[in-house]
Amino acid sequence: MVKKILRWGGLAFLVFFVAYRPQSAANVVTSIGGSLLDIANGFGDFFANLGG
Repeated sequence: MVKKILRWGGLAFLVFFVAYRPQSAANVVTSIGGSLLDIANGFGDFFANLGG
C-alpha cells in the first residue's frame, strides 16, 4: 500500500515539475544523462585497461 502511494506521489511530482518548471526539469535530465555517460565511460576505460 505504501509503495503504491509513493509511486503515485512520485509520478504526480514529476508531472508537476515538468509542467511548471520545464527548464529546471530539462537541466535535471541533462545532468543525470551526463553523469550516466561519465559512469559508462569509466567502466569502459576500466575494462579496456584490464586487457593491457
